[in-house]
Parts: sequence; C-alpha cells; structure tokens
Amino acid sequence: MRTINYIVIHCTATQPDVTIDSIKRYWKENLKWKNPGYHYMIKADGKIVNTLPIDQVSNGVAGWNSQIINISYIGGIDKNKHPKDTRTEEQKKSMIKLLRELKSKFPKATIQGHRDFPNVHKACPSFDAKREYSGLLVS
Repeated sequence: MRTINYIVIHCTATQPDVTIDSIKRYWKENLKWKNPGYHYMIKADGKIVNTLPIDQVSNGVAGWNSQIINISYIGGIDKNKHPKDTRTEEQKKSMIKLLRELKSKFPKATIQGHRDFPNVHKACPSFDAKREYSGLLVS
C-alpha cells in the first residue's frame, strides 16, 4: 500500500449536473490521462462514486499524487464559471462520512484542499477545506 500523507478535497469546476462519464472522457481525451483525477467523486445527490482504487495513483495535484487520496465533489463554480462553493447538504454529509472512513485508515494524513499545496494557483475546492475539516473526529 502507498504511504498516504494527504487526503485532498477538490471540486470538478463544473456545474453540479455534469456526469462522471463526461468528466472521465475529458481526462482521457483532452488531458490524455491514463488514470482519473480523483479516487472518489461525490454527486449532487450525495452518492459517492469510487473512480480509482486507493492503492493506485490518481492525477489530483501535480507532483504530489503518489502520497494523496483525491476526493472531489461535482460542482464548484457558479453560472459565470467563477469559483463558488456549490456543495449540496447531501454532498457535505457524504464528504464527512468518506473523510471519517479514510482518516480511520490513514490517521496521520492531513486533510486539505487542492489550493493548500505550494505553488497551486486555483480556488479549488472553492471553500477552505483545511479549516472546515480540521476538527473532524473519526467515528
């Protein structure tokens, strides 16, 4: 198993109704990625979709992926494509559930947003994940 030092929160920077298949197609066809950008994606209805086993490396944060589990909620921008926290209550609940499960497996891992890495110039995930999940207790 990989050494996991970070559990990273992302947004897809899409509208909340975009399909996971269309996002996967974009990664493959436009970005030419072999593996998905995230291990988990959370749909607007709160459904958690595992897009890559966590023992494999995804493409969430360039230069850091070998030590990361990447999670994204679908959304993160407003109608004008500006960063906005568009998480639904269902996405928030599912995110906490998933983070608790992952923290129980990787208790030393730091939870933070994509934007919290050095030299990242993005708003992703469009909210302060580091602050929001700093007190997360594992159940």
